[in-house]
Amino acid sequence: MDETTHGKSLLGEFLSTRRAGLKPADVGLPDYGDRRRVPGLRREELAQLAGVSVAYYIRLEQGLSLNASPQVLDALATALRLDGAERHHLHTLSGDTRQRRRRLPAERVTAAVRQLVDAFGDSPVVVVGRRSDILTWNRAGHALFAGHLAPDSPDQTATRPNTARLVFLDAHTRDLYVDWPRKARDVVGKLRQAVGEYPDDPHLASLIGELTMRSPQFATLWAEHRVRAWDMAEYRMRHPMVGELDVLQHSLPVPRGQGIRLVVTTAAPGSAAQAALQLLNQTLQPAADMSATARSATDLSATARPAADAPARAVPPMRS
Repeated sequence: MDETTHGKSLLGEFLSTRRAGLKPADVGLPDYGDRRRVPGLRREELAQLAGVSVAYYIRLEQGLSLNASPQVLDALATALRLDGAERHHLHTLSGDTRQRRRRLPAERVTAAVRQLVDAFGDSPVVVVGRRSDILTWNRAGHALFAGHLAPDSPDQTATRPNTARLVFLDAHTRDLYVDWPRKARDVVGKLRQAVGEYPDDPHLASLIGELTMRSPQFATLWAEHRVRAWDMAEYRMRHPMVGELDVLQHSLPVPRGQGIRLVVTTAAPGSAAQAALQLLNQTLQPAADMSATARSATDLSATARPAADAPARAVPPMRS
């Protein structure tokens, strides 16, 4: 499927599912009950609400018209009661936006990104790419989200962890979220946004196909065409080491990062969750630090006693 056909089908599917999700009463139209033969609004009803011709709207939904004007897209977004993230997604799926896209470079963690991660200190940080691949994390981020995985697993490009795959296919991650269904909806909504931004990414398409085949829950949510913004979300986590904690996950775009984001986890000052994160950090003394501590203790011990091969020094007798 080429870019034009793929983009048109995405736009048509998004309009169709959003239209089906609205009831006439939601937009002030009469409801004829059982006499309605389609779920949600009819095409002509939505066209009337948006102020466009029925024929033109049908062509949009069928993917036969390209390059709808921003004004028409805004009118449709208002008629469909789209939120900010969904409105942006609708514009992203339009022909004009897609034609301006260029080939994106391979994702990599630069020295600047690593400095940015270090600037957050002991706060858990995970760096994710356009497809939700985990590109790197700090020690606290690894311990909070995926302590059951190898610390260097993000460095293995071909098999690095992916947050969407973890949420739907990994038992540890499923247990990590008290309200897993909400986390699952958020993950799918963000992937929907990514597909709109990068419709020709074969690895992203492969990920969607894999999750659709392996997770019925993902397949159901994916068919709803819901979109979520990459911004901030509050979750209750159930960590196997420190118990339950209420946290905020902030998604911050990396400057010049081409879709790369930092996910930083925080807790309210003075809260039990903050104490739990501090406790988690206290258990994370890295092996290098432990080795350094052991070496220091050995050196100190060596200076406090003579070497095994050194001759014993005679002690002069005490004078009376």
